[in-house]
Amino acid sequence: MSCGCSNMDKNNGRNVVDLVRSKGKGDFPLRTTHDIECVNCSKVFTMTTHVDKCPHCNMVYGVTPCSSMDKNNIKPAGVNY
Repeated sequence: MSCGCSNMDKNNGRNVVDLVRSKGKGDFPLRTTHDIECVNCSKVFTMTTHVDKCPHCNMVYGVTPCSSMDKNNIKPAGVNY
């Protein structure tokens, strides 16, 4: 089963979040959680779902299921996006 991300700009966080949400997988837990240093406030938080947000400043992050094992694939989408 494909996650549908092969033709998408994976560097655009909003595209990533929109795709994951459109597939209904935003709240699905990650197989591997990742500690993220927020690009907005520089605080570290643990990302546990495919779409998650920094609890300190509400910067939203997304990663597709097919690329979620690599922390480098997690992209910021915007505050309260």
